[in-house]
Amino acid sequence: MSSKKGILIVISGPSGVGKTTLRQKLLTQFPEMKYSVSVTTRRPRKSELNRHDYVFVCMKKFKKDIEKGRFAEWAEVGGNLYGTSKNFIENAINSEYDVLLDIDVQGASQLRKLYYENGVFIFISPPSIDTLRNRLNLRKTDSEQEIDARIMLAKNEIKESNSYNYVVVNKDLNKTLEDLSRIISSEKHNKTNRK
Repeated sequence: MSSKKGILIVISGPSGVGKTTLRQKLLTQFPEMKYSVSVTTRRPRKSELNRHDYVFVCMKKFKKDIEKGRFAEWAEVGGNLYGTSKNFIENAINSEYDVLLDIDVQGASQLRKLYYENGVFIFISPPSIDTLRNRLNLRKTDSEQEIDARIMLAKNEIKESNSYNYVVVNKDLNKTLEDLSRIISSEKHNKTNRK
């Protein structure tokens, strides 16, 4: 029997740092990798699709899933709940698939406890807080008050970056993507050779 497993690749960082764009590009570069779609109680933005960008559920359903232990991690961010399906991760990793997640810092902290051996944790940092604020303003999805709250949260999240395996500053998208691809390829190689 093979004890070989896939690896869990977690990218996290502040809202507006470019996680979604990087995730989409990484999935194109590593088509064999599975993406774990987060579950959330947040309302969908205009461009978002259910079960593609997020699995959108009501608060009652989310809380029932917490009680039943269906999340590998979950957190409240900005008044909304976000979670990752434990079943999805376990099935994929045990079937030798690598799994990619983009989640918040709280969620990454919980996942580190469960998947320390099979996990690679990468923090995506903005070049500066001013750059991050500009990116959030350009999205035109949040009010000024919501952006201020996201910036406050980002400052705290950046303080947690030293608990990650890697920190990558997203100053230039192509360079960041190259760095992430190199990290993932190296980690896949190292973990395969350890088995």
